[in-house]
Amino acid sequence: MVTAFVLIKTDASRIPECAEEISELQGIAEVYSVTGEWDLIAVARVAQHEDLAEVIADKLSKVHGVEHTITHMAFRAYSRHDLDAAFSLGFEH
Repeated sequence: MVTAFVLIKTDASRIPECAEEISELQGIAEVYSVTGEWDLIAVARVAQHEDLAEVIADKLSKVHGVEHTITHMAFRAYSRHDLDAAFSLGFEH
């Protein structure tokens, strides 16, 4: 499984509509509206790296109102459980 985080700038008048349309795309797991420089962040989850091109370049970037995207691919996921275990190595409870 390949996970990518897509930072999205949209036409300000279409943020909710863009979020809804993007959330319906196959390969998009979640879409968040956020504060700051970007309007939305989408989480893409696909089987292979090559599938990202179809989801992001061929579909997401063509949603009406999407103006710019930057994609960050995840190398490794850390859950709270994993982080707690890593920081407690060598310590007895």
